Amino acid sequence: MSRIVVDLLYYTGKRGGTETYIRQVLPRVAALRPDVEFVGIANTTGRGRAATWFPGEVRTLPVTGENRPIWAVAETLAVGPLARRLGADLLWCPANFGPGRSAVPRLVTLHDVIAFEYPNAVSRVTQLVTTGIIRRTARGARRLLTDSEGSADAIVHLLGIGRERITSVPLAAGPPTTFADDELAAALAALGLDGGRPYVLSTGNRLPHKNFDGLVRALATIPADRRPRLVITGSHGRDPLEAVVGELGLADDVVLPGWVTLPQLEALYRGAALYVCPSFDEGFGLPVLDAMQRGVPVLASDARVLREVGGDAAAYVDPRDPTAMGVEIERIVSDPPARAAMRVAGLERAGEFSWERAAEQTAAVLTELIGAPSGVAR
Repeated sequence: MSRIVVDLLYYTGKRGGTETYIRQVLPRVAALRPDVEFVGIANTTGRGRAATWFPGEVRTLPVTGENRPIWAVAETLAVGPLARRLGADLLWCPANFGPGRSAVPRLVTLHDVIAFEYPNAVSRVTQLVTTGIIRRTARGARRLLTDSEGSADAIVHLLGIGRERITSVPLAAGPPTTFADDELAAALAALGLDGGRPYVLSTGNRLPHKNFDGLVRALATIPADRRPRLVITGSHGRDPLEAVVGELGLADDVVLPGWVTLPQLEALYRGAALYVCPSFDEGFGLPVLDAMQRGVPVLASDARVLREVGGDAAAYVDPRDPTAMGVEIERIVSDPPARAAMRVAGLERAGEFSWERAAEQTAAVLTELIGAPSGVAR
């Protein structure tokens, strides 16, 4: 039986898309490859959460996932040797980071190269360390997985890695949760939203490439008597967007609920008049599909990867033009027939992506790296 060690040192339960990815894909891959034993390497913060879905034993390194410098050191120095001691045939690093060198062959999921393209997102030192680790991790990998063709091309361009070593595996939306009308209303009311005014939803961390500042400024261009509310989830602690909200006098128009639970997020999707993805760039844009899967119209930045995800079902706008974004938000929110058509198109588009297909494509790469199951021809 082959053994694959999975690097979960990044996993805390609070890191959004990269955690959704491994939670959705890995159990399905394990079901496709019952001949493979999976062992996880987790941190002390996330071990309990990971153990609820991980299809195998989870080992722990004595580091916390909340301390990024210590986590980065452990990724580069401790994960590889532990994988070797665990007898791994393959080390899978599913969240960009991992050891640059290891005696164990590595499969790396490099979701994006935004750290290289938007260096002002963090301090100069942090940016250099982050891009250095990603570069060494990617170049030392036997194979790379990524989320889109756009990300694959960016990896080739920025890291000089041959396209033949990269496999694009599109992600998918999660299944929606059913809410009774009174349950939905109660969940939204608990977040400060009543049913008397439509709201626009956006989600994500507060890194600059997400362009939430631009989204807030776009909202300010809509006349107050026609302005929907705006809900932006995803911050930890005090939200840095409070400054621009206060500057523009939008305290009554913008709701910043911070990091919400999965049921709360589900309720926010289900009640939204429009989902907006204002990012300058993404590795994939998973919330676009999540919104479409729930029948929510989508307005996205006119970026290659987001068009790759949304196709003809979404509307697009220049993310650097707040006025144009405001016009599009108002146009869609105020046009029920247009929203109804976008809802139908979005549901159809979301149906073209599935986690089962992502797992099948991932399992095919594993077969190339560790061999086919016993009795199965390669």
